Amino acid sequence: MFLIDDILLAPLKVVLWVGRKINEAVERELHDEGRIKEELMELQQRLEMEEISEEEYKEEEKELLARLDAIRKEKERSFSKI
Repeated sequence: MFLIDDILLAPLKVVLWVGRKINEAVERELHDEGRIKEELMELQQRLEMEEISEEEYKEEEKELLARLDAIRKEKERSFSKI
């Protein structure tokens, strides 16, 4: 009986495993200071090449800096608990 259950549930387990791995990758990228700094440099380049307006630049920069600040605060909280 357990063998049949394992066989029937295997596809679902694979989907759940893939979903967890994707979630882990997204979390790592969202909380990677280096990636956010790269995005800030790319944003600066886009402004200099006049691909975006000054207003768009300021708006996106504000969001990126807020993410960077949140990451740093979270790291400070984690270190202070140790």
